[in-house]
Amino acid sequence: MTFAIMLGPITISPSIVWKIALSKLPLLEPYLINDWTRSQAQIIWEIRFPRVILAAIVGASLAIVGVAIQALVRNSLADPYILGVSSGASVGATLVIIFGAFKFFGHYALSSAAFIGALLSVLLVFLVAQVNGRISTVRLLLAGIAVSMMLSAVTSYIVISAPREEGIRNAMFWMMGSIAGAKWDQLLIPFLSLSIGVAILFFLARPLNLMLMGEDTATTLGLNSNFFKKLLLLLTALLTGVVVSVSGAIGFIGLMVPHTVRLIVGADHRHVLPMSALVGAIFLIWADFVARTIVAPQELPIGIITALCGGPFFIWLLRRRTYSFGAGGTE
Repeated sequence: MTFAIMLGPITISPSIVWKIALSKLPLLEPYLINDWTRSQAQIIWEIRFPRVILAAIVGASLAIVGVAIQALVRNSLADPYILGVSSGASVGATLVIIFGAFKFFGHYALSSAAFIGALLSVLLVFLVAQVNGRISTVRLLLAGIAVSMMLSAVTSYIVISAPREEGIRNAMFWMMGSIAGAKWDQLLIPFLSLSIGVAILFFLARPLNLMLMGEDTATTLGLNSNFFKKLLLLLTALLTGVVVSVSGAIGFIGLMVPHTVRLIVGADHRHVLPMSALVGAIFLIWADFVARTIVAPQELPIGIITALCGGPFFIWLLRRRTYSFGAGGTE
């Protein structure tokens, strides 16, 4: 995080970075020598610090959602967007960006619309996948793919109907993911959702381990698998919806990070969850750094960087002889 904050069009030393950060603490401020300029303070505190922290929160959130989804469907090729959450959020966001919908939410119109779209999409997947009160894994995957394709078509129609060219460009940039323009007041809700999500999923580590053995085995061992699936779906939808609302659609993190972490620490979710959060945060911090420096002074959508990393990773995963991640994994 320190290096990502230091580096950019204007490079600032690490000592200055942390002096500026610590100067915001009233107890330490009198003991610090003010040897930084006003412009350095503005760049570090107002621009780079919130951006790097938001990247860490978004990366960690998408990674732990990926862990939960992969345990839910027992397949390491699954990721958070397989349930149509990203497509639903994109519909809401493009309505705001292009047509100015949801004005009554004021400053939070974009994030609120994206969150509502994500939530409605996962509820639609719920309804399609549920038969006689039960949700099968195969039906859940197929429902997610179908709903995602329909909502992507709706988003495309909204974009081509835009009255202004600027709206199309802004919508496309958001749909590819970006955390440019991150502000301190944007961090509280994603941070709280991440903290609550990590706490709940860590508490559910044992049921997640049981799910890796298969539904029948998990049920035999006392897990109400149908209720647990619904709880996990709701939790992952809420967490992904919050994240997508502030960062746009950033793909592949929920696929790459959990799988990589399992290769290092094994399949026990007591270890996989905290390590995935850490690795996801680090990965997105550096993906964002590349996005804002590789073609400076222009800036790439961060989704392009994650896709360039995730695409080859996905192909490698497919080319492996097996892609299981624990007892009962899928081949």
